[in-house]
Amino acid sequence: MRRVLGSVRARATLAASVVVAVALAAAGAAVLLSLWTNLSEQAGTEAERAAQKVATDIASGQAYGGLSLDSDDQPVQVVDGAGRLVAVTEDLERISGTGVDRVTPQAPGAVTGDDDDDGDDGGSDDDPHEAGELGEASFSDGSATIDGDTADYRFAAVPVEVEGKGTVTVHAGAPLTAEQEAVSTALTVMLIGFPLLLAVVALVTWLVTRRALRPVEGIRGEMAAITASEDLTRRVPVPDTHDEVARLARTTNETLAALEQSVERQRRFVADASHELRSPIASLRTQLEVGAAHPELLDVGGAVEDTVRLQRLAADLLLLARLDAGERPADARFDLVALVRDETGQRTGDRIAVSVAADSVDRLEVSGSRGQLARVLGNLLDNAQRHTRSSVSVSVRRAGEWALLEVADDGEGVPAAERERVFERFVRLDEARARDDGGAGLGLAIARDVAVRHGGSLTVREAVAGGALFELRLPVA
Repeated sequence: MRRVLGSVRARATLAASVVVAVALAAAGAAVLLSLWTNLSEQAGTEAERAAQKVATDIASGQAYGGLSLDSDDQPVQVVDGAGRLVAVTEDLERISGTGVDRVTPQAPGAVTGDDDDDGDDGGSDDDPHEAGELGEASFSDGSATIDGDTADYRFAAVPVEVEGKGTVTVHAGAPLTAEQEAVSTALTVMLIGFPLLLAVVALVTWLVTRRALRPVEGIRGEMAAITASEDLTRRVPVPDTHDEVARLARTTNETLAALEQSVERQRRFVADASHELRSPIASLRTQLEVGAAHPELLDVGGAVEDTVRLQRLAADLLLLARLDAGERPADARFDLVALVRDETGQRTGDRIAVSVAADSVDRLEVSGSRGQLARVLGNLLDNAQRHTRSSVSVSVRRAGEWALLEVADDGEGVPAAERERVFERFVRLDEARARDDGGAGLGLAIARDVAVRHGGSLTVREAVAGGALFELRLPVA
């Protein structure tokens, strides 16, 4: 049961059924209330008409004995100003709701509905020349029993002012039987029809939801198959629609494509790293084995060089791993000009001297990791030293809200078609020289990753001297 209710289809069907049920209940109650109100008003109008007819006769001077009160289904009471019942419908056995429960006339000479039209009540009340005025009717609900039949009634009370008699009130009722039957019939129809309508709504919602969610089930099944097979080249089916499910399928495929690229990149990275580590490790092992067998032949300098190469490569791999894991740089402020001067001042043993041009700015603050940006500058300088002919220059300047650090050389430069590829990992445009110099093709890749994570960029173009010019762009703090 929990599994069934846990499905989107079941919840949607239940929600739709509940909403429709509440709406039907509210609409049904409103219809029944409106129907009862209208029919009650009609019964009230009928009762008022009957009461006004009797009141008009009284107002015109008709004697109580001459009133026509012999209706079969309309109880009538005539009450004088003293609250005495002076006339009543024939065969009225019980009445409630009019305020006068008596069914027998109290006034001397008063009559029931079967008295003769020329009856006399024995007083001046019978003078035919006296006239009165009808008042506004008021309404109430009650019941009455006439000749053994009991029913509910809508009563209208019409007062009439009669000269010499005071206020005489005529109570007349109209039966509510037809109204009650109509409301009962409508209620029966609703009790039968509403459940059927709810069943139809639930069935339609179930079928429509199943049809709408069928592509989702296809996506889920394909994702389960991809997970089981670990084949990231597969893609989920995209329905031929323009709804949320189609967008979900397209987004899922984009995610799978990005994941495939990430996994492939990671596999390439591991393979390239293993390949790069194999050479210095093999060289170091060979030298150590020769040194163990013939100590006089041990090349200590070469062993140290290979060890340093391994150390640098391990440091590069570790930094790339941290960058790939999303490590955020420190949020420290420092002077980029001072950083450049410090780093270039330590490179006194370089093959080519590095010139610094930062005369236009004395101080240019940026934020981030000083160590990582120093690593970027070092990698750019190492790259320039390997490829330059006679000069390497570093310049720092400000361009609006950006700090620009440029490293230029006068070497052969980077071909236009290769200016993005040089930032890929383990890429060497000059394979033989890169190996001889100990480069693994990671320096520029690390430099660009660090620049991007500092909110900047790293690009390469042709320098004025014809070589390569690498431009590091960072936001000014």
